Amino acid sequence: MVSVGERRPPAGAAGDLAALAELDEAAMLGGLQERFLRQQIYTDVGDILIAMNPFQPLPLYGREVSERYRHHETSTLLPHIFAVASRAYHAMLGRRGGGPQNQCIVISGESGAGKTESTKLLLQHIMNLCKGNSQLEQQILQVNPLLEAFGNAQTVMNDNSSRFGKYIQLRFQKNTVRGAKLSEYLLEKSRVVQQDTRERNFHIFYYMFAGLSSEEKEMYGLLDPSLYRYISGRFGTQDVAQRWKHKYQEVCNALDMVGFQEQEQVDMQAILAGVLSLGNVTFEPEESNGSVKVSEASRGWLKAAAGQFGVQEDELLKCLICTMSVTRGEQIQRFHTQQQAEDARDSIAKVAYGRVFGWIVCKINELLAENVDPEVELREIGILDIFGFENFAVNRFEQLCINLANEQLQHFFNHHIFQLEQAAYKEEELPWETITFNNNEPILNLLLAKPLGLLSLLDEQSAFPQATDKTFVDKLNSSFNGNLHYQPGRGRVLGFSIIHYAGKVQYTAGGFLEKNRDTLPASVRGLFINSITPLLSVLFTGKSLCYGRASHMNQGPPWQELSVGMRLVCYECASQLAAAGKLWEVCSLVWGCWYILSCWSCLFPSGKQGRLYPLLEN
Repeated sequence: MVSVGERRPPAGAAGDLAALAELDEAAMLGGLQERFLRQQIYTDVGDILIAMNPFQPLPLYGREVSERYRHHETSTLLPHIFAVASRAYHAMLGRRGGGPQNQCIVISGESGAGKTESTKLLLQHIMNLCKGNSQLEQQILQVNPLLEAFGNAQTVMNDNSSRFGKYIQLRFQKNTVRGAKLSEYLLEKSRVVQQDTRERNFHIFYYMFAGLSSEEKEMYGLLDPSLYRYISGRFGTQDVAQRWKHKYQEVCNALDMVGFQEQEQVDMQAILAGVLSLGNVTFEPEESNGSVKVSEASRGWLKAAAGQFGVQEDELLKCLICTMSVTRGEQIQRFHTQQQAEDARDSIAKVAYGRVFGWIVCKINELLAENVDPEVELREIGILDIFGFENFAVNRFEQLCINLANEQLQHFFNHHIFQLEQAAYKEEELPWETITFNNNEPILNLLLAKPLGLLSLLDEQSAFPQATDKTFVDKLNSSFNGNLHYQPGRGRVLGFSIIHYAGKVQYTAGGFLEKNRDTLPASVRGLFINSITPLLSVLFTGKSLCYGRASHMNQGPPWQELSVGMRLVCYECASQLAAAGKLWEVCSLVWGCWYILSCWSCLFPSGKQGRLYPLLEN
């Protein structure tokens, strides 16, 4: 095993596969596997770093290693994620030849490949390059653990899977970090109310049960965790609970370090407790008028949820079992069916959790915003960490959104690495042999084209009250008949397959329309605005939350407007990805870009799954 920080071996022998005389798929995979077996998990391919998840802690990230990559010319050292951070940092400062230039680091790879850990390691080293002493730098380092608690969860592939995408912007004045901004994309809110076998809800729910004292649980109205449907009674062993208790303390420390006030933290946990209690409310038919009522067995859960949300129990009940509308000045009450009442319950839980997550991101941005003269020129390093490509035994609406994001990222990668580079060579009349690559534009057209792309057809079907998942699939089958990237479903399960750039994925269509509609009762906004829990009220008004201090926010946050009724999730997905794509396109043209490709499955036999262990040293 070659020690970390040793001088780089001769070209082609180890560090940079681009230096091989012949580089094809077999040579690349063979070189990667050989290095992996020597516990050399980082390999360069030109300016691209391939990071292989070792599924075990390795002594690669201590202060001594960080210092080596800080003080030496990184081209003389073995490939390492710290080398990418150093190159981006010094290029941003103009120390790599040429003037100062903003930088962007793009991390991609399938689920479980280690992207989240790579993001933390990049931040760790960049902060070390900035000396790593100021309070702001320490606050920035606390952002990832905080976001992981609320935005990550256990899946069948990964114990710490990011269920959202994020773009972190670090802003510098010369060599000193002066602020940071976070953008989040496509939080998987459906996980709050449903998880597949061997999966869990977001980490924070389990951390709370493990970390809160008995007195605190009583204050929040929390009972035994096995009672709550939204976490499916899956709590874990005593050893796991002990780790969660430690994680809960880390979250509390991070909240304190970043600058969240005590009352804000109390309100936040009360809302999360309310989400869990709401999930236990069940319904049964009302014999007298054909409507539904809350079952007698769950009356206590309704009362608990109302108390935790700080609202009136009867008003919360109305949001669940009926819809109020006004026609010609007359108020009309329409009672829900049992399915509609359950959908209303789950929609309220999802939107409440989503609002808490969005507020955390906005609060982080408020607290970490740069405080400098507007005329001062700031440079930037951006880090994009987006959820990885997913292909599970059962793939649902959420996997389609995630894989669409990865298709977009792959297209950006192709455009920047192949098309723009080849165009530059041609323009400068340099010798160049055209490289063929798999262009995934046809797949993006299949998904995003208007008016006949898959998402457009999903929106169209979602607008029809009588449409079903079957009518949606029938529409897809007729519209994409003969399309090379689409296959109709086979067997009894309603579904279809997409031939993605990373392979074929079979999607189960059950629930597509309802998840896309994400119907929210119209009365919910008014209910929560009048909550006596200050944070919940703010989440639904968009006004700044201020506990005894002046607010730094001059206007409502970006999650200010709450649409009620039917919201088309795939439209929101496409809009966010379009905005992100535009950002990446700008970065590729005027910024310096660095790529980290995380991987693991190519080095293991089919079906072998590892667990993602933390890479950071204790």
